[in-house]
Amino acid sequence: MTVAFFSGSRRRAAVALGAVSAGLLVLTACDKPTPIATITVGTESIHSEAACYNDGEAIKESQIQQCLNKKAEKSITVATDDKIRFGVDPEIADNGWTIFLGGQQAEPEPYKKTYRTIPASAFFSGQSQTGETTDQTQVTIVENTGKKLTGIWHFQLKKES
Repeated sequence: MTVAFFSGSRRRAAVALGAVSAGLLVLTACDKPTPIATITVGTESIHSEAACYNDGEAIKESQIQQCLNKKAEKSITVATDDKIRFGVDPEIADNGWTIFLGGQQAEPEPYKKTYRTIPASAFFSGQSQTGETTDQTQVTIVENTGKKLTGIWHFQLKKES
């Protein structure tokens, strides 16, 4: 003969409390992922979460330059006649995004679509201070709402030899 230590309703309440506690524990252990930016050249793609992101809020002024100067963790090799396709999550496009080269803004107005194509030659046409063409360049995608920067994604483009 078995003896019940708890009545049926108490057991259900204990199980429900345990399930809620476990669910809250799982949720607090996870960070919300940042939006993704992607670069595609031919059939090769690389994507990255933001190097700096404040859940859609403006990045602090004191952190912006440090974030822009971070080195890219992802790289892709391109030929000068390739087309580079940039893609961003819709929430980035809703705010607008701009391309930065070497930490400097490369275009005057934010782009408001999720996808665009730019010839690779545009990223390697400049010359270094020694007069030689560059073999690699850091491309940064910056999400901006008006004058406030809200997200920064870095990629390294390497010129095919």
